[in-house]
Amino acid sequence: MSTKIKALTWAATISVLITFGINEAGSATNLTSSPLFQDVAKYNTTISANNNFADIYFPNLQDLPRNNYSFPIALLLQGGLVDKSNYSEYAREVARYGFVVVVPNSERLVPQSGNVLAPQTSQIDATLAQMVVENANPNSPVAGIVNTNTLALLGHSLGGAVGLSAIANQCIPVLCQNSFNRPKELVAGAFFGANLRDQNDNYIPINNSSIPIALLQGNLDGRALPERAEKTYNNIITPPKALITINGANHFSITNTNNPAGAVPDPTSSTLSQDVAIETIARWSGLFLRASVLNDKDAFNSVYALGDSLDSNVTLISQSKPVPEKDSVFGLIILSVCVAVSIKAKKLYSSKNNF
Repeated sequence: MSTKIKALTWAATISVLITFGINEAGSATNLTSSPLFQDVAKYNTTISANNNFADIYFPNLQDLPRNNYSFPIALLLQGGLVDKSNYSEYAREVARYGFVVVVPNSERLVPQSGNVLAPQTSQIDATLAQMVVENANPNSPVAGIVNTNTLALLGHSLGGAVGLSAIANQCIPVLCQNSFNRPKELVAGAFFGANLRDQNDNYIPINNSSIPIALLQGNLDGRALPERAEKTYNNIITPPKALITINGANHFSITNTNNPAGAVPDPTSSTLSQDVAIETIARWSGLFLRASVLNDKDAFNSVYALGDSLDSNVTLISQSKPVPEKDSVFGLIILSVCVAVSIKAKKLYSSKNNF
């Protein structure tokens, strides 16, 4: 390596270390990975456009000045045959990161199944319209504290597939009825146990227009297999994107109990306790949304810089920007340095759990 290249590499290393907040002693600075709010309130409403019953979770401001807060909407699209009540613990935890989490029950006619709980893309516009009403209603518990211009999607299983198709701006049979146009308010998505493929098992390209997407996946998922999440991740056309594997989790590690009543059970048992799994999935969902929706620098560093080095239950790959052109020597240097710093951080934090 030439002296010039060595100098560039060293300068880039210093720059990356400073940017990622890693000092010589191996500690992270200004890293916020804990929830911002301790208390979460909940109320029930009916979404007028489709008559869906919905649970709404939001940070309980108590004596805090409400005028200082405007929380983005996070719509949680349920798994097929899974009642909204099964997501209460996960939804509460995500709300603690500064979101109004809306969890509707979508019951509709599905061919060969009858009227069942099944999410669909039309819920997105319906929820947006309802939250405008809720925010403007002085009698609503969330009056004046909802950012109705910003929507993120959460989803489990079939709900994750609906969310992925929505970000891809596609109306796919079974997931969508009539037509769909991605609303401008939709800015991010984080989905657990989800993939996007057609009935012939062909994986659908996700032209996400740079809308950030996280796939959270249990490595013991016996229904939405891990390799399907990997193929879906590779099909997300533009970063930012992340594939966050929760080690020891199965398909229902996101719900209050394993294999909730009414759902098609996962034949594989989880080895991670349910409460730890829910907290882990919710924490990474919340961090990803804060990084993507609110431009939270600490959350961004958690996902794209320090990553799984901070959590022994997680294996994470992520990409925040397009890969540099192969003929860009300097770009390749920066990329290699980022990898080196990531490896260094992994070693520094492997024996700790700062969450």
